[in-house]
Amino acid sequence: MVSRSTPPSPKRPVGTVTRGTTNPNRLRRMDRWIAAAHGAALRRADAPVAVDLGYGAAPWTAVELLARLREAAPRVRVVGIEIEPARVAGAKPYEREGLSFRHGGFEVPLEGGERPALIRAANVLRQYDEEQVAEVWQRLCARLAPGGLLVEGTCDEIGRRHVWVALGPEGARTVTFATRLGSLERPSDLAERLPKALIHRNVPGEPVHAFLRDFDRAWAAAAPYASYGARQRWIRTARALAVDWPLADGPARWRQGELTVRWEALRPAG
Repeated sequence: MVSRSTPPSPKRPVGTVTRGTTNPNRLRRMDRWIAAAHGAALRRADAPVAVDLGYGAAPWTAVELLARLREAAPRVRVVGIEIEPARVAGAKPYEREGLSFRHGGFEVPLEGGERPALIRAANVLRQYDEEQVAEVWQRLCARLAPGGLLVEGTCDEIGRRHVWVALGPEGARTVTFATRLGSLERPSDLAERLPKALIHRNVPGEPVHAFLRDFDRAWAAAAPYASYGARQRWIRTARALAVDWPLADGPARWRQGELTVRWEALRPAG
């Protein structure tokens, strides 16, 4: 029989350990977009907390997230959450004002049950099954503060190519494609970085496949603009895509090598 004085066992974090691959500056494109898209909401919040969920074997992404978000919202705090205890212990020396690290998973354990204004989960769901994504999204969105944002996506090892989904408490809102334009041969090269919810849907009959097909066609048609630089070619491509696809951004973001489309246009058909 367990004594009444015996403390309860701590709950096991929800999720599994990722590979932990990380590099400095890897998530710069996502961070830049978050600051632009969500900076005003973070500034309005009384005590905004941003979570870097699954930051990996080194804490660089959390350190950089704090620096980038504070340019848009000086009062924001960042909490890095990792399911692997050794990674949390290794990150502790990097704690500072506004930056801390905690052991946990998709339950997003914050002090006093605090609810974050932002959860960023980059390269976390890559190893999960597609069927698990909706449940994870729902769990994470339920942890958001009112007006909060979840950003979940995948990038390559040095952050040249990145695709992410932005979600609010109500669910998915948009999908953003971001790239270093000088390294891009065709937009469909980004297909290998589609988030888990979409990567297996890049087949005929699925909306994301049709979108990437049209993206490539518009890019090819805009080839004459390449003489003015890859940025001008990308902007021309985006203008052509906007005729048939519900883009959620405009030239200011296109100039950054980004393009954002409404989730409902790419939602899996099945």
